Amino acid sequence: MSYYFIIPGLGNSGPDHWQTHFEKSGSHFIRINQTEWDKPASKDWIETIDRALVGYDPADVILIGHSLGCTAIANWAKEYQKKIKGALLVAPSDLEAPRYTFDTVGFDHVPLDKFNFKSIMVTSANDEWVTLERARFFAENWGSEFINIGNAGHINAASGFGEWPMGLEILKTLG
Repeated sequence: MSYYFIIPGLGNSGPDHWQTHFEKSGSHFIRINQTEWDKPASKDWIETIDRALVGYDPADVILIGHSLGCTAIANWAKEYQKKIKGALLVAPSDLEAPRYTFDTVGFDHVPLDKFNFKSIMVTSANDEWVTLERARFFAENWGSEFINIGNAGHINAASGFGEWPMGLEILKTLG
């Protein structure tokens, strides 16, 4: 059985967000709650991710990141080098873009190290937080399958992504 660990981005994912709907879809979906959602520290976030996985067989673990959560997964993968079943990365933010001015300690850049596990990146052609070109660049460096779902904004509740059946279908391809 796969266990799906949900890693929201900055500010967490609210009640109408697709990550919350995923979480409610079964007991094998587990949200990783961070201590600080609004002024995150990368070191704290990746340690929290690693602690949440204790006791689970890495071969059964799939991480599901959104926005800054994608970068947290990339930082975790670089730091811990654990081989898990896979990761779904949705709408990564470009932390190096001029408009990204949030107070995020240690999230200074996006790591470009190749993951040692299967991953799929889902992005949008008109995401305000990452250009299509930068998302493709991240996916290529991480070794992620790249899926562009068209003009879908930041693929969040504000963009109309509450229940997201297509996202669940994509997730199933990881196992």
